[in-house]
Amino acid sequence: MGLHMTEQYAASPESQGRRDVGDDEAYRAWKAAFDVAVLREVPFETMSGVPVDAVYGDAPYPGQYPYTRGVHASMYRSRLWTMRMFAGFGTAEDTNARFKQLLAAGGTGLSTAFDMPTLMGRDSDSAWALGEVGRAGVAIDTLADMEDLFAGIDLASVSTSMTINGPAATLLAMYVVVAERGGVAPSALHGTIQNDILKEYQAQKEYLYPPRPSMRVVTDMVKFTTAEMPRWNPVSISGYHIREAGSTAAQELAFTLANGFAYVEAALAEGLDIDEFGKRLSFFFNSHVDFFEEIGKFRAARRIWARWMKERYGATDERAMLCRFHTQTAGVSLTAQQPEVNIARVATQALAAVLGGTQSLHTDSYDEALALPSEKAARIALRTQQVVAHETGVTNVADPLGGAPYVEWMTDEMERQAEAVFAHLDELGNGSMLEGVYAGIDNGYFVGAIADSAYRFEREVNAGRRIIVGVNAFTDSDDEPQAALLRIGQDTEDYQRKRLDTVKTQRNAGAVHDALVRLTADAAEPTVNVMPAIIDAVKVYATEEEIASAMESVFGTYVENAIV
Repeated sequence: MGLHMTEQYAASPESQGRRDVGDDEAYRAWKAAFDVAVLREVPFETMSGVPVDAVYGDAPYPGQYPYTRGVHASMYRSRLWTMRMFAGFGTAEDTNARFKQLLAAGGTGLSTAFDMPTLMGRDSDSAWALGEVGRAGVAIDTLADMEDLFAGIDLASVSTSMTINGPAATLLAMYVVVAERGGVAPSALHGTIQNDILKEYQAQKEYLYPPRPSMRVVTDMVKFTTAEMPRWNPVSISGYHIREAGSTAAQELAFTLANGFAYVEAALAEGLDIDEFGKRLSFFFNSHVDFFEEIGKFRAARRIWARWMKERYGATDERAMLCRFHTQTAGVSLTAQQPEVNIARVATQALAAVLGGTQSLHTDSYDEALALPSEKAARIALRTQQVVAHETGVTNVADPLGGAPYVEWMTDEMERQAEAVFAHLDELGNGSMLEGVYAGIDNGYFVGAIADSAYRFEREVNAGRRIIVGVNAFTDSDDEPQAALLRIGQDTEDYQRKRLDTVKTQRNAGAVHDALVRLTADAAEPTVNVMPAIIDAVKVYATEEEIASAMESVFGTYVENAIV
């Protein structure tokens, strides 16, 4: 049965198979929410001119607890997902030019990739940075780089995502200062910073401090953004890197949501209001190649998060129960062999994300298994999203696969497996998910589970039980040579080192010293929020590594336990 809400093709209840929709309380609530939505001015019909309904099936409808079918009543009829393209390479000026190209091509949000030294809290002139500056993302050492990165971009109108974790507080501080100097108040900024430190110990390994002081910094950022940046998401709880490390879909779902519960408990312990900070938490999931498994995972994530936020943590504001998420197609699924085939993989994964109800999407470029994305490949990746959005018709109907027996079973199965993980972590933490996650990090539970899944998958590929087109089947001996790839040379590293040296020479060294002394003192006081001191240090052009080192002197550094 369908519920078609466009005025031109309004259908009667009888034509939709409903006996009496007027007596259906859930339907009336959904329709009331739908009717106040501002719809896109496009025909909601098939290519043949057949009108289609806004939703099919029975309650709960999209926008209704537990939000299995979507977080908004009208879903993509009102607004398409944000089309983010992950960009970052070389110098800040290089990436700024790519940002402007993507926005001109129709991108609706920016997503920033940082190089490895930046991700690890190290400056470009560090011995640790040799050979890595600008290679896998943009190099950011000081506020001067951040000023160049967003030069000529209106930060009041663009949504920005920054993928950084260990030094996330410093990069957020730089963004805030750049905006303020451009006349944009923190309250007007909208976007997301990943800041998901727990998954770093589980999968990606880009951490600075031990878990507990790292969580203190995350909580300080949540406090700061709740008070000063109401449109900003201070934590994007990320399953993407867990999946890229080799986990299964169910493990990605379970570990990600468990980390989310841990952040909730940490914030509650600091006296924060769940209905305030809860609505600014967001998620970041991977969309892999098993089409229906991915859709079931996305639907289960919304249902689990809503139930736990309401029933376990006491949220009463519906917005605090919403699992809003960004999705990126699976970089780990891309192949260096026959790379053009990756375009088909990415298109399939993007479609799964949309059918799963994502709020934001990044599509990988087909050449990423070989090098940083070229301009042409990045444009094709964006055009892939635009084809899904404007040509396939899937945006006309919310949760179009909802009610299909296989999809509903898969959603239930994803939830069942996730709940088994939650029960284990709850036991490890003696009733605390936060302590359970800490314990799972310390005893190697997460690392071991991911490694086992990755090993099993690789064995299946090597044995030919799983086919990877172009790799272990359907191979070609005469693959054409690749077009020019984007390579970052030594000249970029030389330039960035000279630029950093210039900034250090021209800044007020005394002001930097004083700012770092204050930051160290604030870090040593558990009840003091470190964000104001970090912002002050950024303003006088303290480097990222100097700021990280000041806090390391108090928090220490983290060394992973060997698991045997």
